[in-house]
Amino acid sequence: MNKTQLIEAIQAELGEGATRKSAAKALDATLAAIRKAVVKEKVQIIGFGTFETRTRAAREGRNPATKEVITIPPCSYVAFKASTMLKEGL
Repeated sequence: MNKTQLIEAIQAELGEGATRKSAAKALDATLAAIRKAVVKEKVQIIGFGTFETRTRAAREGRNPATKEVITIPPCSYVAFKASTMLKEGL
């Protein structure tokens, strides 16, 4: 499912009075709120899952072309953990 298909699904779920534009605005607003909040704290959506920021420690890697050992700096990334309800629905 891509974003366009998700917007269509949201529009169908909202009912006859909903427009494609309003469904797109709702999706964009939801994603923006999650994006802003996950920087500061966990975002837990009951029945769906939890988004959180995690940090990867610095580590050594190799340049595959030269076999030279390099240091990969630490970085942050967003992780998602599915809720039990979501897992059971699969």
